[in-house]
Parts: sequence; C-alpha cells; structure tokens
Amino acid sequence: MERWKMLHSEYVHKSPYGNIRKDTCELPNGIVIDDYYVNEYSNWVNAVVLTKENQMVLVEQYRHAGNDIYLEIPAGKKENNETDEEGIIREIREETGFVSQMKPILLGEFMINPATQNNNIKTYLILDAFKQYEQDLDETEEINIRLIDFELFSSMLKRNDIKTQLFTASAYYMARNFLVENIYKCN
Repeated sequence: MERWKMLHSEYVHKSPYGNIRKDTCELPNGIVIDDYYVNEYSNWVNAVVLTKENQMVLVEQYRHAGNDIYLEIPAGKKENNETDEEGIIREIREETGFVSQMKPILLGEFMINPATQNNNIKTYLILDAFKQYEQDLDETEEINIRLIDFELFSSMLKRNDIKTQLFTASAYYMARNFLVENIYKCN
C-alpha cells in the first residue's frame, strides 16, 4: 500500500482551538481528491487517577458539542515546553487538586482519528493519588470532582449508567488491564 501524494494544501480556518486544512491529494490509483479536510488539533494527555483506597478521580463537566454533562478522566493539552508527564501532572492538579508521589505510568499513545485529525493522545495511570490542593480552574471551566470505586466504574460503563466519552472508557480498560497484569497478580 502506498501513501497519498499531497498536491496542494491551504488553511480554511485557524484558531487557538484548532485549524482546518484543505488538501488536494492524489491517490496511488491516480484519482485526485480536491477537498480532503484535515482538523489540526494539539496533542492531548489524559490519565486514570487512583487513590490508595482504589477510588477513581473523575471530573464532571458540561461539554457543549455533546450538549450535556459528562463524567471523564482528567485530560488536557500540554502548555509551553512541558513534557507529556509534566502536562498530565499539571492538568490533574489544576482540575482536581490531586497529586501523587509516584511517577505516571504510560499506558499507551494513539492517534485520535487519523482519518480526519492529525493529533494523538497519551494515556497514563496515576497511582496513590491524594488531594493536596484546591482546584485551579480557567475562567471558562466549571468542574466537579467525583470519586468512584475503580471496580464499580466497570459496571457503570457496561450498563451505560454514566455519560462519558470514548477516551475515558478506553483509558479505564487500559488501566484495568495494566493493574491485572502487573499489580493485582502480586497480591
């Protein structure tokens, strides 16, 4: 299989939230697509955050595109010259006030939607978290912190008892798999 050849590219829209790029591409079979739109977004980091009591630290917030309130894991984009680990530690502290003395465990790195977006997400697991600070939210953020038993969250997802997004569900199952393979089997 061959990659497509880019013949032309131009920006249709640019903003602090992301850009929309219009590409003209030639496929390996010679067909030309004149208007292939790519959404350019920043890379993200997110984390499943667990306390010593096996409580999952979640954030509840309104999501305008979904027109509802969603329960999610802490997440955000890196700022300035942060590493991915520094970015997720900062995001967790700002959104929840929780910290940990343990180093974040990388669970995976994935493209968000390579058909139409150019960004990726790194998912971490944070263990032994504890509340040390008050939230430090941006003026556009309104976030409630919810603690839910890690094992109970699985049944909540399966029964569709909560509104959440795919990144929270996939991160939860990656964390669960990591814990089963590396932590629980040691007990």
